[in-house]
Amino acid sequence: MLNFRPMLARHDVTEQQWRVLRVLGENSPLDATEVAERASILAPSLTRIIKALEDRSLITRGKFEDDGRRVQLAIAPAGMTMIEELAPERRAIYREIERKYGPEELEKLLDMLEALIKSQE
Repeated sequence: MLNFRPMLARHDVTEQQWRVLRVLGENSPLDATEVAERASILAPSLTRIIKALEDRSLITRGKFEDDGRRVQLAIAPAGMTMIEELAPERRAIYREIERKYGPEELEKLLDMLEALIKSQE
């Protein structure tokens, strides 16, 4: 994340907020519990993050039709726009990491991260 922090800071987004945006950008809508799990964020922290992102119109919050107790989160158009606007810079950061460590090491890292995610499911 060290490489990504300056980019996020320029857009006034925390690392945790970014993880929530990325999760919702890839899979939306989702139950708040699912977002917390996929973004590796504790539920109490997610409540604060949801409010901040909703206040900036980056996500929307609602209820599921079949269960009004569950909070439904979705990426908002402004949230998708932010993800898309940051895509070129993110790709450049990944290219620099790959240049520095080589494609094999980067692939190993991504495989290990994927395995870690699956082990927590």
